[in-house]
Amino acid sequence: MVSLAEKSAGFEHVRCTLDDHVATVVLDRPQRRNALNYKAYDELEQAFRLSAADDEVRCVIVTGADPAFCSGDDVGEIMAGEKPVSKRSLPVTYQATPAAIAALECDKPVIAAVNGAAVGWGMELALFADIRIASEKARFGELFVKRGLVCDVGGFYRLPAVVGPAKAAELLFTGDIFDAAEALRIGLVSQVTAHDELLPQARALAARIAANPPLAVRHLKAGLSRFAYGDPREIGAWAIEKIRLLMQTEDHREGVASFLEKRPAVFLGR
Repeated sequence: MVSLAEKSAGFEHVRCTLDDHVATVVLDRPQRRNALNYKAYDELEQAFRLSAADDEVRCVIVTGADPAFCSGDDVGEIMAGEKPVSKRSLPVTYQATPAAIAALECDKPVIAAVNGAAVGWGMELALFADIRIASEKARFGELFVKRGLVCDVGGFYRLPAVVGPAKAAELLFTGDIFDAAEALRIGLVSQVTAHDELLPQARALAARIAANPPLAVRHLKAGLSRFAYGDPREIGAWAIEKIRLLMQTEDHREGVASFLEKRPAVFLGR
């Protein structure tokens, strides 16, 4: 049987390993704080689908190459790059982000080992996990409003269920960044560890899960997904529709420009 590592050997921005039934998926663009470009999104989607399809995988850890977990979209490439979204290019029907659906539909337990900044889509990725543990260096933030956008499926689908609707509203409306201690206090993460202990702790937890009957664990995950959350595809499609419409606004362009120019944004509501 071809291993997960062999199937993912050609990836450029994502590293995958499999040891003792535990797959480890590492975002590997440290020079960009693991920001996602189009290729990284595609490889992340494939990593989750390969993990789901491999019977040797019983648990998945997702993390980032230090110093960050994932700093969201690569603003320079995706929001201000060579593939800008135009009104003419808007599709008639909308679909949820493929990488998000692949993560949410992975039938193996997923642990996010948040080793640094998890902001924008990076926080979404952490929310797609079943369990989140954080390094003391972790930082979180739903920054979409700062770019004149709405969040992806994670902020609508998982965040209210994890921290409560009112706290979710606060985090989404403000775009505030908060630390690991606050993430633990509001229940976003289940534990905070010393930075050097993060991966050992994640692997120990994954090993305890992987030692249990895999079919029972998969059904437990399916039950949690069915009864604790809504339909991710429907929610994700709605979110993508709003994101693509908002990408046509002056406020979005100002949010991107102010970020790239490292200055305060001035939003005009148009």
